[in-house]
Amino acid sequence: MKPAEYRRMFEAEERQWWYAGQRAVALALFEPWTRGRSVRLLDAGCGTGYNLLAFGRYGSPTGVDLSTDAIAFCRSRGVRALRGSVLRLPFADASFDAVTSFDVIYHDWVADDRAAVAEMARVLRPGGALLVRVPALELLRGAHDAEVLTRRRYTLAELRALVEGAGLRVRRSSYANSLLFPVLLARRTLDRLLGREGSDVGFLPPVLERLFRGLMGVEAWLVRCGLRLPIGASAVVLAVRPE
Repeated sequence: MKPAEYRRMFEAEERQWWYAGQRAVALALFEPWTRGRSVRLLDAGCGTGYNLLAFGRYGSPTGVDLSTDAIAFCRSRGVRALRGSVLRLPFADASFDAVTSFDVIYHDWVADDRAAVAEMARVLRPGGALLVRVPALELLRGAHDAEVLTRRRYTLAELRALVEGAGLRVRRSSYANSLLFPVLLARRTLDRLLGREGSDVGFLPPVLERLFRGLMGVEAWLVRCGLRLPIGASAVVLAVRPE
């Protein structure tokens, strides 16, 4: 990822509608699996580290990221993060109860997404859970993808197959950022037509921030109720390593 994008991420990750909303959906999938237990958790490709704070309520989180910029931002947040690649995680087999990976394996820096998921499965203990999210649907490719070095966007079926190919069993899967899908599709189509460049990360006017966060909150509630959303800008899977 370009260095300037890490600064934008660091400033937006806690409150901006997309980050907060996607985190709510992820927690809606992850929290029922924990069943109140304290877990040792790895965030593989932790970025600037706010998710380590958010998931800290479930136990002891550790992050790993290839970028020195990302690690510096993590340290400024006071969270534990190590430099390393998701293609060669610096941990022993079966070290963690859970692994999360949010918008990582799609990236140009991850040359082999199958190998990355296999590494995440390797460091999971039997019965442990992997929660992985990726950008969805190539028809949504736009200027932001160029800014963050997107290698590919996935269908939900492709992500499920990738996780199952690592020997994990999918428990839950869904698209996310679904209620705003028509808006996002229109925006990305317009980007391509106008040749727009640049990142999407940033704050909208306050009324839109509240509206979009609210819609993502509705999505999180639907997912928590057991629904699989049929289309969206992201795909997310919760899978477990067999006992």
